[in-house]
Amino acid sequence: MLRVKKFKSPSALREAIRKGKWQGTTAGCCPGYVQANLMVLPYKHAFHFLLFCQRNPKPCPVLEVLEPGEWEAKHLAPGSDIRKDLPKYRLFWKGRVEEVNDISHLWRDDLVSFLIGCSFTFESGLLKAGIPVRHIEEGKNVPMYITNMPCEPAGPFHGPMVVSMRPVPPKLISKAVQVTSRFPSVHGAPIHVGSPDLLGVSNLDKPDFGDPVTIRDGEIPVFWACGVTPQVALLNAGLEFAITHAPGHMFVTDILDEDLAVF
Repeated sequence: MLRVKKFKSPSALREAIRKGKWQGTTAGCCPGYVQANLMVLPYKHAFHFLLFCQRNPKPCPVLEVLEPGEWEAKHLAPGSDIRKDLPKYRLFWKGRVEEVNDISHLWRDDLVSFLIGCSFTFESGLLKAGIPVRHIEEGKNVPMYITNMPCEPAGPFHGPMVVSMRPVPPKLISKAVQVTSRFPSVHGAPIHVGSPDLLGVSNLDKPDFGDPVTIRDGEIPVFWACGVTPQVALLNAGLEFAITHAPGHMFVTDILDEDLAVF
């Protein structure tokens, strides 16, 4: 079981990560603050990736794009360093994947960074509304599944949508939809409720990313678009080099989740 710890501020969390004092999931770490997925690509691939996000806004809502070679997210977290401020990164080398805790030594002047909305952002709203968030309760990473729903391709980027799942009591599903629909820039409302087989998901106990969670009697699985979708598209693209966050290990910003609410 993974640990879940709350920090007094996003900057305190980022400092702990830089010092190697926190390498766990960021789920529940800074309730009320926006979290983001990370994609870092060579400049020559940046346009097609931005086009992929524009064509698939549900799983890939872009929050900020950094200039080539820059590592400070000036809008979302002034003073930050995306090379050091995520607890775990994934490196993609021509189809091979490995995980590291710092990417400073790999940084290049041609790298363009994309920060994409993450559903961890709206979880504080779910909890305030009395809706359980099981992976936080159990100290785990959220379960994520590759679906049979194709994304619209762009250049070399193509593949199916990835979803995150949270079990919800039937009487609270409409409230969960209401709460999360207020945050379209971090995936918004669910894309599917119940019947995982309709998404091509055969076994909820074996997620493609993250950890399985307990689904109690009567609860219904609810699925949201997930920012790990670009990682599947990245593997399919077969680029020579790219960097992402490790699933569940996000960039935590200084922006309040309510600042992104649309109504």
